[in-house]
Amino acid sequence: MKSGIDSKVAEIIDNAFETSDITYVPDINDSNLTFGNKGLKLTATVLYIDMRGSTSILNKHNRTSVAKIHKAYFHTIVTIAKSLGGEVRSFNGDGMLVLFQGTTKAKLSDAVSAAMKMKWMLTSADSKVKKKMEKYTAVDFGIGIHYGDIVCAKVGIAGENNRDLVWIGNAVNKSVKIGDKIHNDIGISATVYGNLEDRVKYITEKDWYGNDVQKDIWQTATIEYNDTQETYYFTTYHIEVT
Repeated sequence: MKSGIDSKVAEIIDNAFETSDITYVPDINDSNLTFGNKGLKLTATVLYIDMRGSTSILNKHNRTSVAKIHKAYFHTIVTIAKSLGGEVRSFNGDGMLVLFQGTTKAKLSDAVSAAMKMKWMLTSADSKVKKKMEKYTAVDFGIGIHYGDIVCAKVGIAGENNRDLVWIGNAVNKSVKIGDKIHNDIGISATVYGNLEDRVKYITEKDWYGNDVQKDIWQTATIEYNDTQETYYFTTYHIEVT
């Protein structure tokens, strides 16, 4: 076993890593992904959502109740994501990555729209999902969104249960970093904010004279990223799911 591991690690580390450009979100069964030094590169908008407090929930409820909470949560997020063109990957504990292939203004805005619908389902007093889940626990989550180039690679060894995909790039790391700062709201990077369509950037309100005016629904905050302070934007707004 030792010699086999030594040989494989030497092969991985010492040889060049090749990437091929793609225009879709790959899955674990993609034939273009192998255990060799190859990966796929895509440009995507990344939505990261994390439900917190699993240990506390487990300590308060039996295992079957916790399983029901997770199943309800995951079903809600996946259904909303797919309705707007997102593909859910990397089910790690309570966290999920949703990838929207492309970085057009429409794609970025679709990702934000998905996040706002997720927020409504998880926090609105009118949401049946919230009412059912809070029978066991109050939901605590954070959502972060960023975009850019991502390298996807297959890791592990052959066998249905011995392999997974890794997603590498600032688009992933920064969305996670922002999401970790957020409490039951939505955070986006400054570059995402600068490229949003008006439909998820402003709401229309009346001024003192009865005229329609646009109000920016986003506020600024800062995070430390790569040892520097960076501005990000957050909102408390949601979109009702009908």
